[in-house]
Amino acid sequence: MSSVKLAMSSVKAAVCRPDSDEPFVLEELSIGDPRPDEVLVRFTAAGLCHTDLDVAAGRMPTPLPVVAGHEGAGVVEAVGSAVTGFGPGDRVVAGFSFCGSCRNCLSGQPAYCPLHFPLNFGAQRADGTVGLYDCAGEPVHDHFFGQSSFAGYGLCRPSSLIKVGGTDVPDHVLAPLGCGIITGAGAVWNQLKVTPGSTVAVFGAGAVGLSAVMAAAAAGAARIIVTDPHASRLDLAAHLGATDVIDATDGLAVEGVRELTGGAGVEFSVESTGVPEVMSQAVAALAPLGSAAILGVAPDADLRTSAFALLEGRTVSGSIVGHQAPAVLVPRILDLHGKGRFPLEAVIRTYALDDINKAVDEVRSGTAVKAVLIH
Repeated sequence: MSSVKLAMSSVKAAVCRPDSDEPFVLEELSIGDPRPDEVLVRFTAAGLCHTDLDVAAGRMPTPLPVVAGHEGAGVVEAVGSAVTGFGPGDRVVAGFSFCGSCRNCLSGQPAYCPLHFPLNFGAQRADGTVGLYDCAGEPVHDHFFGQSSFAGYGLCRPSSLIKVGGTDVPDHVLAPLGCGIITGAGAVWNQLKVTPGSTVAVFGAGAVGLSAVMAAAAAGAARIIVTDPHASRLDLAAHLGATDVIDATDGLAVEGVRELTGGAGVEFSVESTGVPEVMSQAVAALAPLGSAAILGVAPDADLRTSAFALLEGRTVSGSIVGHQAPAVLVPRILDLHGKGRFPLEAVIRTYALDDINKAVDEVRSGTAVKAVLIH
């Protein structure tokens, strides 16, 4: 992309640059007006996800420099001339991008759109242009997951936005619904289809894993076993509905799960760590005919399991962003939240956008479960 000089509005943003010593650099950028098919959103809060950290580290197919952020909440400021269904003042949660016309999108599974990677990780419009520029007039990639919500304003695809005007839930609680929360909850409800009275093991008590715990509790699971190396997260899991917790530091999580289930194993398991060894544990902990959902991101890693174990009817499947359209999942979670059955606030810690690198450190150390940045 060539450099340009444009008179545009100023916006504060956390930028990933390839030559920086920090994951994110705070900068004042310029942003243009929305094109006819775009919505300008004023972001008030944005969740920090491990995918954003992978982008900052150069481990994802996203060009740098870029403004990441894909769990945004805010208010519509302006809409393009061709946009319908949204207007200034609408409260919105921003999710991922999808084409809307392929077989998977039309069947209600937009996360499996064949264009998922270019639309979400490409961080630019279809024509290769961007809407953000730095102080030197150089382009900065945006449209990351249809939003780039680590900027105070973003040019969004309308299909990425979900109206949430009927709730008084604060924006810092709404923001993580765009990815992490629905990923864990949707895997339990839509991929595994956890049943009342069943047994569930959750490997990893981060934001995704704890969302799976809350979803399993809401589904009526009788036994919810959580494994994690952090004692504070295990305490939180017990508060959110886990019936049993296992310290994973000794590497004996599978043995612990089987002991708690009388040697049988669990009917369902959820893996949310992105660690290949833990993925294998999630399969090994299953009873015959059990099902495991793999949610963690592990680029270039192999999943190893026993072929004989699969012969006993066990199934292993991946699940992206809740295995259902966010426009369906988000209202479902908000309804449960309103009834006190999905206490999202328990996993959230807020930070000013200026403190984004502090938030990164505390997420990596396990101090923070779900960091949410306030614009």
